[in-house]
Amino acid sequence: MTATTSTPGSILGTRVIRTEDPELLTGDGRYVADLHFEHPEPALQAVILRSDVAHGLIREIHLEEARSIPGVVAVWTAAELGIDAHPGFVKVGDFLRSPLATDRVRFVGEGIAVIFAETLTAASDAAAVIWVDYEILPAVVDPVAALSPGAPIIFPEIGHNQAVISLDPPVDLEAISRHVIRGRFENQRLAVVAMEPDSCAAAPLPDGRLLVSASTQMPHVLHTQMAAALKIPATDIHVVTPQVGGGFGGKAGLHPEYAIVAAGARALGRPVVWVPSRSEDMKTMPHSRGQIQYVELGCDENGLITGLRIRLVGDAGAHPTVGAMLPAGTKRMAQGNYNIPVIGCDVAVAVTTTTPMGAYRGAGRPEATALIERIVDMAARQLGIDPIEFRIRNFVRDEQFPFRTHSGQTYDSGRYAHALTTAAEIAEYETWRARQRLRRESGDTRRIGIGVAAYVEITAGGQMSEYARVEVHADGSATVFAGTASHGQGHQTAYAMLVADQTGIPMDRIRLVDGDTDQIPSGGGTGGSRSLQLAGSAVSEATTELVEAARALAASYLEADAADVVIDPMTGTLSVAGVPAMSLTWSDLVTRSHREGGGESLTADTVFAQPQATFPFGAHISVVEVDIETGKVTICAHVAVDDCGTVINPMLVEGQQHGGIASGIGQALYEQVCFDTDGNPITSNLADYAIVSAAETITYHTHSTETPSPHNPLGAKGIGEAATIGSTPAVQNAVIDALAEFGITHLDMPCTPERIWAALAAAQAGTPLPVWSDPPEVFTAAAAGPAGAAPPDSGSGEVDI
Repeated sequence: MTATTSTPGSILGTRVIRTEDPELLTGDGRYVADLHFEHPEPALQAVILRSDVAHGLIREIHLEEARSIPGVVAVWTAAELGIDAHPGFVKVGDFLRSPLATDRVRFVGEGIAVIFAETLTAASDAAAVIWVDYEILPAVVDPVAALSPGAPIIFPEIGHNQAVISLDPPVDLEAISRHVIRGRFENQRLAVVAMEPDSCAAAPLPDGRLLVSASTQMPHVLHTQMAAALKIPATDIHVVTPQVGGGFGGKAGLHPEYAIVAAGARALGRPVVWVPSRSEDMKTMPHSRGQIQYVELGCDENGLITGLRIRLVGDAGAHPTVGAMLPAGTKRMAQGNYNIPVIGCDVAVAVTTTTPMGAYRGAGRPEATALIERIVDMAARQLGIDPIEFRIRNFVRDEQFPFRTHSGQTYDSGRYAHALTTAAEIAEYETWRARQRLRRESGDTRRIGIGVAAYVEITAGGQMSEYARVEVHADGSATVFAGTASHGQGHQTAYAMLVADQTGIPMDRIRLVDGDTDQIPSGGGTGGSRSLQLAGSAVSEATTELVEAARALAASYLEADAADVVIDPMTGTLSVAGVPAMSLTWSDLVTRSHREGGGESLTADTVFAQPQATFPFGAHISVVEVDIETGKVTICAHVAVDDCGTVINPMLVEGQQHGGIASGIGQALYEQVCFDTDGNPITSNLADYAIVSAAETITYHTHSTETPSPHNPLGAKGIGEAATIGSTPAVQNAVIDALAEFGITHLDMPCTPERIWAALAAAQAGTPLPVWSDPPEVFTAAAAGPAGAAPPDSGSGEVDI
């Protein structure tokens, strides 16, 4: 498949300002909390009573006082709700979850009862007087401990805490390597912290159907899963997404609260709205990452990689669903950018008494890049090779593409060395190395660290098809209908550029309709950085079909051959080649067609199917200062060279790069979800959970190289998660590089001042913190099978989130 290339005068590849922003900036955009329903009665407010116990049996729930509070319409437990347990977004083994707990709670924040009331105050007051009698059971918050013999069993009916087990054939690194470098790395649990908390509303419609409006990334997935949960035909549900204030992977699929709200609206015959507080959202919306990685890299005497051995422990949280499958995505991409002769990756994912795990920006791929880039950096240092040179020496070479990995992926295209050398040039790498030496020699307490990271990721690796329709109306405007669901990415702008490039219709006269299951027959939603390459290609192909039909129609009106009809993209007119006076505007064409019996608009639609996933890549270099007296880290410079194939709009790409780098800095330096030993969350607000802000960021140096993918007509690859994947290990490696002279070879994220200070103190005392420990027994015991039913294999991890 040949990638589209922009022609002289084409809008493609130019910096076009986002057309969706005025609505948001002027306050005209509507989120779930802003919705008003055409219904004779006002919406009820839903408040969910949540467990304050991490693990326990529910003996009795006292509801009488709550039901007597003025304004309370109904108080339900699981029995009144009447929805069967279901697998959630992604099925994992035999694990099922009821929207409200039945006989047992498994994490602090699990729903126990729901209050529907006339006001939020009344619902909250009712929740405050409900008393639950628990039989407290032991909690287990550490996934390694949860997989160990004697751990409390979270699902007695299943008989073990193993959500996923996947074993590769053994790899004997010692037999094939001169050097074996080992590291135990923690990729800490993160909260999504979208600007808009997870929210949902539902309302009965006059025709007997149910309207569901949720802050979701995947309206059609929600539509299907909601129908299954409520046991009603999908045709009885109309899902519409209003504006969505960020998703990042956390707002995918049917969440328990969505089913509760929908069931309430159906049973009570009134609109119902659920909008949680920030603290509630941080305790209940799926978390992500949460891996412990035991990584061993073999090298020969020339610094060439001989093999890679990984034992990976994942945390599924209390109810295994998509988060339990993401370590498979880590395994899928663990080879990174490198030629590695042999790889073995064992995966064990544990059930713990903590918030269930889901996806967050990258969803398994950042964890893969983090582990390979951390161990590669350790190897380069141990072998005395510059980290850039070590990487280039081991990269997949340009002539090797398409390149088949050990996990069965085929990297479509790449220029890995070019991206890294470009980043080094922009960053002035050697200049920073010289400054680093001067700081060390002078005894300056502000040490410089330079961190290098290369990455390759997979995008559109799950559902590889998408729907789009383009309509041109009698007033000369156009509407794009797409199965994706925009929530900040700039879809309206990108899709409009594709339509304008072929039709000449002005950008401000092209609008996007998405997130509506009545108007759009199918859609995979937005996740896995899939939108432009799939829906964008569908929009492009549908526009091409529409243009061909329009040329034929115009030819009949202009009494010319269709082959002679041309479209002037500057004026948006169709004319006969060489006779510009014989022309029609789009409005003329549609109006005449309708007058002569045609439809009210010219329309073309298509479903674009991509043969396989695409693989963006890049390189990041980060420079930090570390104050060795306080442990404070300051970002000095950050260079991102990301390759997402053909760039349609550089401004949109840069926006994703900027946001992605900020996310990476946040994980590397600040963010971590923590629980105490009893399973109580201790970071469930933005005072205790430190997200990155503008105060901690700098002006980034972003650059794009363009290596088109052969798998779609645009040559596009994803960009939404790339910069997060590249920046996180670059910043972490920079901090460790600043501390290397003290013998510190690894530091887990987040690299906080406290953690840095403790590592320095231990190193200076001659007792450096360990960087390796033996993997847990679960991997050796798994070959014999766990007690009870066997857990599922991790599979491919192919899901877009």
